[in-house]
Amino acid sequence: MRLRTPWIQKNAQRLLLGALLLSLLYFLSGSQELSLLETVLARGELRIVTRQGPITYYEDGRGPNGFEYVLARKFADHLGVRLRVTTTDTLGSIYHMLGGPNADLAAATLTITPYRLQHTRFSEPYAEAVQTVLYRRGTRRPTSVEDLLDKHIVVIADSSHEERLRELREDYPDLAWQSIANVEMIELMEMVHNGEVPYAIIDSTTYGAHSNIFHNARAGFEISEPQPLAWAFARHDDSSLARAANDFLAELRASGALDKLKTQFFTGVEDFSFSSSHQFFKMVRTRLPDYIDLFRTVARETNIEWHLLAAIAYQESHWNPRAVSPTGVKGLMMLTRGAASEVGVSDRTDAEQSLRGGARYYLQVKARLPERIGDPDRTWFALAAYNVGLAHLEDARVLTQRAGKNPDLWQDVREHLPLLQRRQYYSTVRHGYARGNEPVLYVRNIRKYMRILQWRSIEETRRENRGNRDEEVPPVQWDLRSFRTL
Repeated sequence: MRLRTPWIQKNAQRLLLGALLLSLLYFLSGSQELSLLETVLARGELRIVTRQGPITYYEDGRGPNGFEYVLARKFADHLGVRLRVTTTDTLGSIYHMLGGPNADLAAATLTITPYRLQHTRFSEPYAEAVQTVLYRRGTRRPTSVEDLLDKHIVVIADSSHEERLRELREDYPDLAWQSIANVEMIELMEMVHNGEVPYAIIDSTTYGAHSNIFHNARAGFEISEPQPLAWAFARHDDSSLARAANDFLAELRASGALDKLKTQFFTGVEDFSFSSSHQFFKMVRTRLPDYIDLFRTVARETNIEWHLLAAIAYQESHWNPRAVSPTGVKGLMMLTRGAASEVGVSDRTDAEQSLRGGARYYLQVKARLPERIGDPDRTWFALAAYNVGLAHLEDARVLTQRAGKNPDLWQDVREHLPLLQRRQYYSTVRHGYARGNEPVLYVRNIRKYMRILQWRSIEETRRENRGNRDEEVPPVQWDLRSFRTL
């Protein structure tokens, strides 16, 4: 006689049904496997792997940001799914993760090279970059590979730059370099700027975006032809997701949105002189620590990114709460007496009052702009109005529209603000003369300061993360003859 426990008797039918369902799923999965695109759509989530950096991916007061993040988020929106981001420190680990549970694609400004094509599938290119040799200002500029022989050169490990150096070594056997795994190109740029290394190789995109910040790092010569940048996919996966990515990129390119996105992240801010760069970095070391907690506190209260608040305060007063201008504006945010009264500031020289008052005044100005103007243009307009006033900003927008340009785009309006200094133009608008060059420079400077502060935050986070994993990272060993890591 066969005995059954009460639990089995009670659940026998349910267990049988489950077994049949599992058998059916097994049969279906064996007979009709989902494509990668269908898998992404079914799970409702696109998974990318990238590296942290000012061009690829980072987080600021507004949340995740960076060229690769924004582009991938647009692709996820296009597919109607969520985006999930995984970061890793090294280029090698990016390729190892492709096709795994966390990486449907890699989005990290990756260069298409012949070697990588043997193991990796790529999307159509979305940009191009040229490999550039950096040298330090004040030293002899290298102009050819011969100038690099027996020199200390640094590159990112497993990068297209290292691949190119291997190709060049076939003709120049004495060519040697040091490869570093867990750094970004901007870090190499800073190393050259600070004189820690004499030469480094990075992409022209990174150089173009940051050359006005790191003045001592200069472009020597190019060691490659223009190379395409693209998303990467596992070679063993089917091409369905890559084809969908190509269709999406083609639409984005045709609409002009791709070029606009590249301009936003790949183009450096203008006219950051050596003296202003040196002064700003000095103040970051000496004064910023006294106020950084205040900036972060007020940022949380007002939902303004703290890097932006700090950049405004630096432009206004160089973070000096007792600063006074010849016209009587004073304090950390250089408020006029009327503006201070309007936002409830009783003591303009009190750093906390001034910062909170300045933040409120900025938000009031921003709220009065037409609702159709979106960010980042809305931020640049608000900053210009903070400097020159909404009335004069509106006059410049009128002149912009008269010229057949877009009055809702900062890049168009900034061309027409200086016209308010010329009678033939200011006499035709409502509020007359204004020193229109000043708000253009004002916005430009704040954007520069904000970008540097954002980058420093990214690097501080990266270094903290590395410090937490120091026990896992083997020390670098040096071959002093060739400057290569062993």
